[in-house]
Amino acid sequence: CRCSRHLQEKSIPTIRVRAEAVKNIKNAAAETRKAMKTIVAKVDLRQASSAEVIQTAAKILQEGGLVAFPTETVYGLGGNGLDSAACEKIYLAKGRPSDNPLILHISEIEELDRIVAEVSPQAKALMDAFWPGPLTMIFKKKDIVPAKATGGLDTVAVRFPNHPVARAIIRAAGLPIAAPSANSSGKPSPTRASHVEYDLNGKIDMIVDGGAAEWGLESTIVDVSGTVPMILRPGAVTKEMMEQVIGPVEIDPAILHKPTADFKPKAPGMKYTHYSPKAEVFLVKGEQTAVAERINALAAAERAAGKKVGVMATEETKTLYHADIILSLGSRAKPEEIGANLFKTLRKFDFLGVDVVYSEVFSEKGEGMAIMNRLNKAAGYRVLEAE
Repeated sequence: CRCSRHLQEKSIPTIRVRAEAVKNIKNAAAETRKAMKTIVAKVDLRQASSAEVIQTAAKILQEGGLVAFPTETVYGLGGNGLDSAACEKIYLAKGRPSDNPLILHISEIEELDRIVAEVSPQAKALMDAFWPGPLTMIFKKKDIVPAKATGGLDTVAVRFPNHPVARAIIRAAGLPIAAPSANSSGKPSPTRASHVEYDLNGKIDMIVDGGAAEWGLESTIVDVSGTVPMILRPGAVTKEMMEQVIGPVEIDPAILHKPTADFKPKAPGMKYTHYSPKAEVFLVKGEQTAVAERINALAAAERAAGKKVGVMATEETKTLYHADIILSLGSRAKPEEIGANLFKTLRKFDFLGVDVVYSEVFSEKGEGMAIMNRLNKAAGYRVLEAE
């Protein structure tokens, strides 16, 4: 690697390492990180030039590097899921806590055998119904999967994405690819390559730009390693949809409430504050007229104190508010539209320099559960009641 060549040029002793040599090593590593140039390449699988982009991405992954790529949910930050060092690079690039498990992505169901110890009949039924697609399942892992990829757990989260670019890269690499969302930890997940570049440029090897993500919210995570399947993160594949296939499905209480400090997450995103813009975010719940009145009063007070205020509204309510920036998530009649726009809108508030954001809340039925899960985490569970 460049770091090794740099050290050889400096003739640093490799047998007896003195304090000065240690300092030089640390400085060389820091310079290597500063010098990393992130490749940004557009890809369209209808064009022949895309084959070179896919092969470049695959080679980087095979050599232990990091590649951000599109999926149907959000952009993922990929590394070799069987390589502890590559997984560690993911944590470092994101600034992600090491007890937050990663998801391994495969390009064909047959690849599951390499990493998973057992597949229950319920899991097989869910695979038949929803794979490829925005559903992650947690299985008992095989020893080949390193602890660094699982947060030290004896289970592994696996997803079979339904995005042609993601699958092409995974297939070309010939590896299960660990790929959390390609953003700085705690920030809104990226739904466009430009979001990834804003957060991780200079920290990773490559960004493959395949256009906007379709769903805009991360995959549903369901634990199928026990007797009764349990949802650990809501997403596009809802509880109701799964129950039509396999019967009763439970919901982990951590989805609905703020976890305690000693909580050990079984899946990504369960423990820590996520999806937060730089602005403080507050949710306001209640009857719609009362919500608008409360938000307008709060916004007026914040603006009087010299703060720039944003409001997240819907097409049906956006004219009710008075603030510096009012952004619509879409129509309440189309929860999939609200989900697709949520992270993009949170990032736009950052771009516009907003200090405080107030948001309406949504029904937790169906896809609304995923929307409210992300909003609660973005707000740090700060919910105000409209009077």
